[in-house]
Amino acid sequence: MLNYFKTIGQVSWALCKGLGVTLRHMFSPALTVQYPYEKVPPADRFRGALAFHPDLCICCEMCTRACPSQCITMESLRNEQTKRKELIWYRIDFSRCHFCALCEESCPTKNKSIHHTSEYELTFNSRKDFVVEWTPKDPQPSGAAPGQVWTRFLSRGQKIGPSPEVVAATTPSAPTA
Repeated sequence: MLNYFKTIGQVSWALCKGLGVTLRHMFSPALTVQYPYEKVPPADRFRGALAFHPDLCICCEMCTRACPSQCITMESLRNEQTKRKELIWYRIDFSRCHFCALCEESCPTKNKSIHHTSEYELTFNSRKDFVVEWTPKDPQPSGAAPGQVWTRFLSRGQKIGPSPEVVAATTPSAPTA
């Protein structure tokens, strides 16, 4: 009989704790974001889509070796006059990418040639869209712009993040142009 009343006391206490949490949240102000038009800024160390800057790349292939899923491939050619490697193409297959940031960490350049952006709402319509290729001949926006090639993958009416210049400047891995 004593065990019965003990069980009733424990259940009543658990019910009061649950109702306390409910009452505490009931009187706090609600956070409402009008989603397609407003975005909540991602966390500081958020890892979104990868961006590549061919003008900063030194073709050391450290990112391709560090990638555990082998989703990064590149081709470079040594220039005989300057004795430096020149980039021909750089390709990332986002269907295989784990967003682990090992490629970003292994990049030896001071301003990272590959870095994660704050973009998280990409829409790929076919499997071949998952493979994104950069070449030095493609016109590239400035190094701090996070939405480099992602405008073609956004849904209709969707914008690229809240003030991309501010978001890119606040991330520690964003290169400066």
